[in-house]
Amino acid sequence: MTVTIDDIHAAAGQLAGQVVRTPTIEARRLGELIGCELWLKLENLQFTGSFKDRGALVKLLSLSEEERRRGVIAMSAGNHAQGVAHHATRLGIPATIVMPVFAPFTKVSRTRALGAKVVLAGETLDASYEAGLEIAEREGRVWVHPYDDPKIIAGQGTIGLELLEDRPELDCVVVPIGGGGLMGGIATAVKALSPETELVGVEAELFPSMKQVLRGEQPRAGGTTLADGIAVKTPGKLTREIIRALVSDILLVSESELEIAVSSLAELQKVVAEGAGAAGVAALLGQAERFKGRRVATVICGGNIDVRLLSGVLNRALVRDGRIVRLRVSIIDQPGTLARLAQVIGKSGGNIVEVVHQRLFADVPAKQADIDCIVETRNTEHVAEIVEGLKEAGFSSRVLSTKSIDGSV
Repeated sequence: MTVTIDDIHAAAGQLAGQVVRTPTIEARRLGELIGCELWLKLENLQFTGSFKDRGALVKLLSLSEEERRRGVIAMSAGNHAQGVAHHATRLGIPATIVMPVFAPFTKVSRTRALGAKVVLAGETLDASYEAGLEIAEREGRVWVHPYDDPKIIAGQGTIGLELLEDRPELDCVVVPIGGGGLMGGIATAVKALSPETELVGVEAELFPSMKQVLRGEQPRAGGTTLADGIAVKTPGKLTREIIRALVSDILLVSESELEIAVSSLAELQKVVAEGAGAAGVAALLGQAERFKGRRVATVICGGNIDVRLLSGVLNRALVRDGRIVRLRVSIIDQPGTLARLAQVIGKSGGNIVEVVHQRLFADVPAKQADIDCIVETRNTEHVAEIVEGLKEAGFSSRVLSTKSIDGSV
């Protein structure tokens, strides 16, 4: 192995007092849904919002004085960028970060605020990687790889040490996989200290590159994913061998499963996670039978989600659960009818948050109108009660915003 448990213990000594020793909390509500005892390792509580703080600092501390003077360069869509920028600034090392042009604005601005020079280049991560290598060669900077480096892997492996310190009885550890640095480090630590504990990886369905490589297939990945932090087309060469030797399975999660995981973490556990950070929970919820009755931990590896995206995910969850619904109601277009409609919905316990008249562009008679009402409700059963109340009051209505209710009347 390129990384040993001794390397990880040494990294832990370097990180002591320099990064957050994150808590491992019980997720009782989620565990009840899955049918297991579930623990969350909250790496979203690191200063830069992800586990990348660990490996970045270990790598930077390994540089010679001459390398520090030359400065460092890294390529990242966001989290590795912030980890390198933060610790390079702390150590007085000049840092340049190459980010793809699609990198979230919040991650770009945060990286600049942490003291690094940001270069936006490349429509894909692979293109950004090549641009970074060119700059490194031209300017003589030290390349800080996001995952395929023994120092980086050892730094991430300290999470495994902490997990077993907190919960030595774990049956299984579920870890998101992008390039493999996080899983490579954790797997090395866990298997050295607790050989019986199973390691399970998780990738986004759109980016199953590690699973494909381990099967001997040419990686084929791409698309727009909520889990941009693990959207890696080419996994690490060092990390794939560690994972091949130590990880029993790699599960794939869909975009809808990632959405549900992000919203469930926020609502049930009050934990803010980005898509990649929620990937482990997505796998647990989506394949609950595999983990039923076991003592399981997963790493919430990052919390750097754009607040607008988080808002959208949470609102979509409300719609999916029937707690926000769009009703289309046909009325006679005359004074007092809209007031009566609102009264019926209010009497049924619904809260109207928006009303739109469809007079000109709907296919209805001239003396009628379609009214679209956005209504807050308790659940899908409550939606059915409101629809029934409208029917009894003489209003024809249908639900437009959910597949779980047949609101046609």
